[in-house]
Amino acid sequence: MAFSLLYRSSSSAALPSSTSGPAHAFNAPSFLSLSQDDPARWLFTTTAIILSLLVLEQAVYRYKKAQLPGATWTIPVIGKLVDSMYPTLENYKEQWDSGALSVVSVFNIFIVMASSTEYSRKILNSPTHAEPCLVNSAKQILCSDNWVFLTGKSHVEYRRGLNSLFTRKALSMYLPIQESIARKHLARWLEVAKDSKSQPIMMTARAMNMETSLRVFCGTHLPEHAAQEINDRYWDITQALELVNFPLALPGTKVYRAIKARKAAMYWLELAARRSKAAMAEGREPECMLDEWIYNISDENYKGRKDFSDKEMAMVIFSFLFASQDAMSSGLIYAFQHLADFPDVMKKIKEEQERVRQGNYETPLDLDMLDQMTYLQATIKESMRVKPPVTMVPYKATKAFPISNDYTVPAGTMVIPSFFNSLHDPSVYPEPEEFRPERWLDPNGLANANPKNYLVFGSGPHRCIGIEYATMNMALTIATAAIMMQWEHDITPDSDAVEIIATLFPKDGCRLKFSPCHLKA
Repeated sequence: MAFSLLYRSSSSAALPSSTSGPAHAFNAPSFLSLSQDDPARWLFTTTAIILSLLVLEQAVYRYKKAQLPGATWTIPVIGKLVDSMYPTLENYKEQWDSGALSVVSVFNIFIVMASSTEYSRKILNSPTHAEPCLVNSAKQILCSDNWVFLTGKSHVEYRRGLNSLFTRKALSMYLPIQESIARKHLARWLEVAKDSKSQPIMMTARAMNMETSLRVFCGTHLPEHAAQEINDRYWDITQALELVNFPLALPGTKVYRAIKARKAAMYWLELAARRSKAAMAEGREPECMLDEWIYNISDENYKGRKDFSDKEMAMVIFSFLFASQDAMSSGLIYAFQHLADFPDVMKKIKEEQERVRQGNYETPLDLDMLDQMTYLQATIKESMRVKPPVTMVPYKATKAFPISNDYTVPAGTMVIPSFFNSLHDPSVYPEPEEFRPERWLDPNGLANANPKNYLVFGSGPHRCIGIEYATMNMALTIATAAIMMQWEHDITPDSDAVEIIATLFPKDGCRLKFSPCHLKA
């Protein structure tokens, strides 16, 4: 209405035929001809415009919302910004429990949240209607041309070329690296624990995980000081990938610091790729993931793409670092906490270690030994079910998305599949809040009979490519800790609270007290 009135007024204005002729009347809209001496009319007009925009905002929100659960009206402009800046699991649960599909608006970003297994899987498995967007700043931080943002056939083909980095042969090469680093860091934890005080393990576990990832991915091609710099600065990237952040990369903002951290990491990862290529050209045997990648594509029988620049290889390694660092650290921290809270489970883990290792605690682990640790594997799986490292992954509807019979997600909407309810479905996991590894031991039990509910690693074309790597790393770390130490949980008022910083973390950092174990490695 307002735009049509403006158009009619301006189109009726007479234009002068020449600059020298008499001035013709120009009937400008009344609000443009207000005198500066008439502040009341300026105030009235400005107020009317602002109110019209606010009414339009509410009308658009109500139209997009339709019949879905969610606030009847959205807070003008900011929506649920405060809740998003200080997210809590309780608030998310309230949103998820409001309906299988529900809506929320944050800073005029309209969001549809899916909490049921059916709708979450539909989003994850509909690449023609939705693509991963993570958060608004993700492409600035991870680079818009990163392979993780590919869709359709190009994504499938690119991913197929990376699958060889996670074969059993490749995992066998990574395992000794992972175990040696786990032993080194766990020994440090014991050294620090000599003063008998508990210690929060969140950041120390992240440091162990970071070193493990960098050495598995880059081997010795990455200088020690470079690995330390990446570790020191990676927290900037984690903080910038919160669901809501100031989107502009201005100096001092989280996104700005994250981009600087990414550039520093990419410099060193490109160096590692270049050194790996040189080592493989000299005929050396692969010793890390980069080596394995270059070795594979150099094979004359390899049919896939072979031309990867140092930058592109570095970008892939950086994406693996992003995928593994926070999620795997969270999973590992909660595994330690669960074992401390459930000593009967800890006892069974240790008994299994004695049986499988047969008293040879210095003997390096191999994949066959890990395969025999069925109770440990069940414990890791259950720990990630109870406290999933990733509770949701934001997607964006690339076009109108008929997600249900009575609702179509508007194009451009952020649509977020949530995993928590699927992993706590009482019809699949009786007493879902209970930590019970035994539920995974029966191949025909409810848990194993309903794999569609276990969305810890996602689903569809963007399902985690490194599932076996991640679970292997968690299992061998816990297996090594079980033979080296005992640990107790120092309960604090925040022990049960979670902090959502890209992934779930214990709010108190998970304070544990360590002591040497009689099964000393």
